Amino acid sequence: MNIVTEHKISGEPIDTKAPKRPVRPVLWFIIVGTLLAALVGGLVWFNYFRGQMIQQFFANNKPPPTAVSAAEAKSEVVPNLLTAVGSLVAVHQVDVSADVNGRVTEIKFEPGTRVEAGTPLVQLFDAPEQGDLANYKAQATVAQLSLDRAKQLAARQFGPQATVDAAQASYDQAQAGIAKTEALISQKLVRAPFSGDLGMRKVEVGQYLTAGTAIVSLTDLSQLWANFTVTEKDSGNLKVGQVVRLKVDAYPGRTFEGKITTIEPQIATDTRNIRVQATIANPEKILKPGMFVTTTVVLPDKPAVITVPETAVDYTLYGDSVFMIAEKKEADGKTSLSAVRTFVRTGNRVDGRVEILKGLKAGDKVVALGQLKLQSGAPVSISTDPAPPIPAQPPRY
Repeated sequence: MNIVTEHKISGEPIDTKAPKRPVRPVLWFIIVGTLLAALVGGLVWFNYFRGQMIQQFFANNKPPPTAVSAAEAKSEVVPNLLTAVGSLVAVHQVDVSADVNGRVTEIKFEPGTRVEAGTPLVQLFDAPEQGDLANYKAQATVAQLSLDRAKQLAARQFGPQATVDAAQASYDQAQAGIAKTEALISQKLVRAPFSGDLGMRKVEVGQYLTAGTAIVSLTDLSQLWANFTVTEKDSGNLKVGQVVRLKVDAYPGRTFEGKITTIEPQIATDTRNIRVQATIANPEKILKPGMFVTTTVVLPDKPAVITVPETAVDYTLYGDSVFMIAEKKEADGKTSLSAVRTFVRTGNRVDGRVEILKGLKAGDKVVALGQLKLQSGAPVSISTDPAPPIPAQPPRY
């Protein structure tokens, strides 16, 4: 059979192979990679574009300045004061007591009243002493008569001088007995040793008292002592005669004045403090012994110092600081204000103001109120509202 002429058989050789088709997976990998690269690039560009827009938004939308109250640092002479605490003591105060033993027969005072010096307070039983007094007076009368007769006889040379001396001795003994008995009787009548106000009664009629038993307290309120202590470091600034101002809790807002009258010559070795005593006049008698007092000694004035309101200082563990208001000119020619935290060294605080020993100079403006909302460099505006009084006084109801 002729292969060439065979039906459905072409003239190509039998061993000739058909051409291969392109591989599909490679094409898909290329397409997917291109899409992923485009997606990643789009995300990167979007994030960059978003950051630029956010930055531009905040750059063009600054928050409004914080409204604060400003105060100016002043150079002024601050009163040089030394503050301490103490208590009040009466200049004259005593628990009245009897000198001898005895039974109370009469109480001659009313508790809580004022008495003058020498006023009888309590009568003790003194009948035996009154009898002895009558006896000695009778002896004195007889001795006086005997003495007169002896003197008359001796003057006429009818009696010896020895008789006169014996009569004189008897008379003197009788007078001594009278004086002693009158002293015992006076001890049985207890009197006020000085003028003052009586306290509560501590005895009753019929009660037997021993010597030294307290009957009633007696206090002179016209003058008081204020006893307080200061440190050894401050003792060199104290002198007798310096003015002392006192405040008590019972009368807030009131100030009482006195003068230093005594400075203890010794310093306590355990506390290194020195005791000071000031005398206070109490004409209204509203101050009482035992009251707790805050004392302020007025010392000589110091040189002028820089001061700011007490509310302007921020006290922290890292140091004391204030927000100083700084002016800055913008590119458009306008002036802006910003609060810059400035650390300072503070001194004493007097009447709502603080001494600034370092960090500020006279004329600097600081934030007096509103610094709790600030950070260093924050824009501020000065409020036109009046600031509250410094230090602020809470309302009283």
